[in-house]
Amino acid sequence: MPAKQPATPRVQQSVRQSVRQSGQETIRPCAAPRRLLAVAAATLAIAAATPAAIAYAAPTATVSPNTVAPGGRVALNLAGCGTKVGRATSSAFGEVRLTPGNLEATNLFGGATVYRNASLGTHRVTFECSPGGERVTVSLQVSSGAARGGMGGSIDSMSPGQIAMGGALVAGALGAGVWVLRRRAAA
Repeated sequence: MPAKQPATPRVQQSVRQSVRQSGQETIRPCAAPRRLLAVAAATLAIAAATPAAIAYAAPTATVSPNTVAPGGRVALNLAGCGTKVGRATSSAFGEVRLTPGNLEATNLFGGATVYRNASLGTHRVTFECSPGGERVTVSLQVSSGAARGGMGGSIDSMSPGQIAMGGALVAGALGAGVWVLRRRAAA
């Protein structure tokens, strides 16, 4: 059986005219695929313009709380390694083994107790992705008194490019959501 050939423009035009003459509403081609294609192209252009360093950024680490009294506990988090082992070392608590929090090992977690005789002041906490892997250093403040929560270095380690890319992705997602909702309301 031969394949059905698409109608020529002349046939399509005559079908539209006969539909109009019969009083039925014509079906116009939808502009949504073109809009969606334009949004996808713009997103691709933005992603291509972003430096590769943002896509493969260095690991990030947090210590929470970032201010603690001697003898207090801190939570340690290392993200972006892609390994299943890691460690954190500091003069405030020694060496701690970090383990994955999920099967993909996207985050490594651990906990430590600050030495009761730890000197007051700022201590460096060095996170290492695996023996000999990438290293990240954050600060831990040991002070007399109760532990206070803080950002632990999670925000100040982001580059302006990462913040801009995140904002662009959020704005694009919100715009797409509004477009879909308006399209459904019109239907």
